Amino acid sequence: MSIRSGFLSVFALASVLALPVPAAAQDTPDPDAVLATVNGTDITLGHMIALRAGLPEQYAQLPAELLFDGILDQLIQQTLLMQDHNGDLSRRNALVLENERRGIIAGEVIDEVMTADLSDEAVQAVYDEDYAGAEAETEYQAAHILVETEDDANSIVQDLTDGADFAELAAEKSTGPSGPNGGDLGWFGAGVMVEPFFQAVAALEPGQVSDPVETQFGWHVIKLNETRVKDAPKLDEVRADIEEQLRQAAFDAHLEKLTEGAKINRADTSEIDPETVNNLDLLEN
Repeated sequence: MSIRSGFLSVFALASVLALPVPAAAQDTPDPDAVLATVNGTDITLGHMIALRAGLPEQYAQLPAELLFDGILDQLIQQTLLMQDHNGDLSRRNALVLENERRGIIAGEVIDEVMTADLSDEAVQAVYDEDYAGAEAETEYQAAHILVETEDDANSIVQDLTDGADFAELAAEKSTGPSGPNGGDLGWFGAGVMVEPFFQAVAALEPGQVSDPVETQFGWHVIKLNETRVKDAPKLDEVRADIEEQLRQAAFDAHLEKLTEGAKINRADTSEIDPETVNNLDLLEN
């Protein structure tokens, strides 16, 4: 068993998955409850829960009793080893510990800002501005036949004029990935297709076939099958996106406020090779 890397190996994990899971206790537990004391240092249920939260997802498959005992053993052994340490931490570990503390505390502030209550009025205001007032969007359902040259495209147009079936021609001659499906491109709106292609589609009436259209992919012959108007989404359909947008905006504003009110002095780093951050040997001195 490796204390440094974890208290259960993958082999041990696999060997206990078939064990029965004990019934859970009914009383509400106290996270401050002391479950072990090692040379005067207490280990609480809270310590165990915090350690469990950082374990890989595979440990969720373990029987609860085995996981509980393994975590407690891990903390006892780590405490013994910690107490056996003499002197200062290595430079590398001291900096790692400092960075971890910095990150954890920063995370607390991020959570506080990002989980603050949002008013219905704020959500409604964003919806009204970004969704409710937006113009209805036309979507197009089209198919195309992609070939390499303009002559090939003109030949396709002539075949269609003579009565050839569009889907059959697409399956036979199109070099695009939609060819086997009759050239079907599904539904799309503005900004999805390259501009020359979209402009040609938008100029068609349902049932019409375009003249050859050139894009960076080759020459297209396009058939517009039908159109529809995409209505603005309901508030409940986009509420989660709006709330995420508001929370991100709140965090950005909070960080900007902190930055503006702080005294930050950045050294001239122009003479430092950026690859230096990969040199762990510097921390061994």
